[in-house]
Amino acid sequence: MIETLAFRSNRLDATEDFLSRAYTPMRIGGRPQETGARIDRVSAGGLTVDKLDFDYAMSYDAGALEKVCLITLHRGVVLDSTDGRHDLYGPGDTFMVALPDRPYTGELRAARYTITMFDTAVLDEVAGTGGRDGAPVRFTGQRPLDAAAGRRLGRTVAFLRDTVLGGQTPAEELVVSTALRHLAAVALATLPTDLTDDEPRPADSRDAGTATLRRAMAFIEENAHRAIGLADIAAAVRVTPRAVQYAFRRHASTTPLGHLRRMRLAHAHADLKRSGDDGATVLDIATRWGFAHQGRFAAAYRDVYGVSPSETLRTAP
Repeated sequence: MIETLAFRSNRLDATEDFLSRAYTPMRIGGRPQETGARIDRVSAGGLTVDKLDFDYAMSYDAGALEKVCLITLHRGVVLDSTDGRHDLYGPGDTFMVALPDRPYTGELRAARYTITMFDTAVLDEVAGTGGRDGAPVRFTGQRPLDAAAGRRLGRTVAFLRDTVLGGQTPAEELVVSTALRHLAAVALATLPTDLTDDEPRPADSRDAGTATLRRAMAFIEENAHRAIGLADIAAAVRVTPRAVQYAFRRHASTTPLGHLRRMRLAHAHADLKRSGDDGATVLDIATRWGFAHQGRFAAAYRDVYGVSPSETLRTAP
């Protein structure tokens, strides 16, 4: 279920109160102009997307968010002055406003931007353990690894904002949870983390056999209708997430989530073939199996089955 919220004010005290309740306790400063602050929130399934617009330079001194908070800047400047830094971000940049467990300070200068926010627990669901000493992977920096990584992160955020929560596709639970896990995976791939290498640990290498692959595939195939991630798959087969990843890489030339996507595509194919039973549309079936972007669903479907989803639907009995 989608929830929405709108805030408008040119009073500094009212804006500070709203920001403290919406994000984390903070103190702000500045001189609002005619329109002041405008904030529109859309949230569903643990994912929050806010569109913010400030017509003035606003300083902030904020506590730890305890969430992953990604900013895509559309206009103006953001200055991060945390711990004496002087990091400037401009239009087109996508970055993390702060490490989830750290307080932060800075300034917005007549900025219009998008905030995409989710709980850090999603990182554990996606990556499981894999950092130093088997601890969950954690971010060590806020700026993407390079320009290509920044563009990839920005495109993913835009997809969440415009298609999953802002488009015509119904924001069903599986669609939102799949997109949220994808965002978490992209964030871990594009931002600095404490994951220092990608070589198998001895125990992970030992567990990454064909038996692990078979058990993991069986679990995925039986639970493709649920919002599952890498950590769920690993827990079900009683090995580490890394062992599951290595098993799929070595013996199936794919990833666990790639196989999950293929299984959902197969279920969508089966539903399209028998759609005459319930009158469902291509959009209905794609959404049912977690595909929010209809163009990408159609392209993936054609790659596998050689025809478009609509062709399969037309020939259904």
